Amino acid sequence: MTRLKIDHVTRYDYNDSVSKSYNEARMTPITDDEQIVLEAELTLSPGIATLSNYRDYWGTRVAAFDIQGRHRHLEIRSSATVEVNRRPGDEAADGLSWEELAVPEVLDAVSDHVPQTALTRIGPELEKVAEQIRAQSPDPAAAAAAIFAGIASHMQYVPGVTGVHTDAEAAWREAKGVCQDLAHVAIGMMRHIGIPARYVSGYLHPDYQAGIGRTVPGESHAWIEWWNDRWYAYDPTNHTRLTDFHVTVARGRDYTDVTPLKGMVTGGGGTSGLDVTVEVTQTA
Repeated sequence: MTRLKIDHVTRYDYNDSVSKSYNEARMTPITDDEQIVLEAELTLSPGIATLSNYRDYWGTRVAAFDIQGRHRHLEIRSSATVEVNRRPGDEAADGLSWEELAVPEVLDAVSDHVPQTALTRIGPELEKVAEQIRAQSPDPAAAAAAIFAGIASHMQYVPGVTGVHTDAEAAWREAKGVCQDLAHVAIGMMRHIGIPARYVSGYLHPDYQAGIGRTVPGESHAWIEWWNDRWYAYDPTNHTRLTDFHVTVARGRDYTDVTPLKGMVTGGGGTSGLDVTVEVTQTA
């Protein structure tokens, strides 16, 4: 068990004052079977924002807010303390067979995560790779392991090469990308061979050796979950199952379902500056 305090600040500065803005933030961790949110707070600046909270279709905590007055900046501060206790387990030990996975009743239960999206489409080259893995794998667990190994050998983590609109096919072709890209490639390959998979966003404490009480620069991060009679999580960027240093915020079909902040402004100029910081402290 690990207890983590996460502080995430996003700030936009505008060239000219804007008259109105409408926004949604997905920056607050969720409570599930492997983590408990002990406390969470989201604050906004300027303080004239009107805020409401809800859970979206995927179970993500969403803060919806609008600012009905002229302002030159927007700052969102999300602070949360989360207790994480990941369960051990071997995906290959007690999973489904290919035949069991293909049963309509099984697929119906996770049908949202079977079709490809614009960001998970993989194209002919990667489709052939996925099909070869499927043909050589005795069960879905073996195929998942082969997909993860293939991504690890083919792709490098390189920031700045791709963008938020890069799809899995383009990322594979570049053989480079960030956590979002590696997650989309893994999801696309799995879905192509009939394994339901979904996108997960969250935070990662990057320094296991930092110890209790030391605040370190954290990371907004992405990984995947795939279905094998239950959801199993895997981090294709770091080539590992999840640890107690991963904190889940949102789940969806791809990145567009979990965007940390999205919105629109009216009556003003464009953005002159964007600053994002994440700090993580292990407290227990």
